[in-house]
Amino acid sequence: MKRTAVPVPSAQLQTMKAEFFRALAHPIRIRLLEVMVTTRETSVQELQRTLGIDQPIVSQQLAKLRASGIVVSTGSGVYTRYALSSPLMKDLLSIAKQILNGRLAHARELHRELEQDRTARPGSRR
Repeated sequence: MKRTAVPVPSAQLQTMKAEFFRALAHPIRIRLLEVMVTTRETSVQELQRTLGIDQPIVSQQLAKLRASGIVVSTGSGVYTRYALSSPLMKDLLSIAKQILNGRLAHARELHRELEQDRTARPGSRR
């Protein structure tokens, strides 16, 4: 049987993908995005109140998301509004949640198995 060659992405494209995922690799940035997928536009102050995070931290993390092209801003100063650059971010976060739910379900199964093993042994403590 003849195999068809699978095209390998260029190093430049792979680097771009890695930079995109690196921009997502912070818990506060994920929290910001999870709020932003439910709003059309938002301000630093609104995000600060919603998440209970200090304003400088929100601003710093939004700047990183903006620099990576994940978030866009309009206006300036106090009137700056932030929005996702793509509505597909909602799908990406949903898929990540599904993947993590699968991993956690497997971990719960292993935990149950461990508990059953412990209680089945004579003299085991709970």
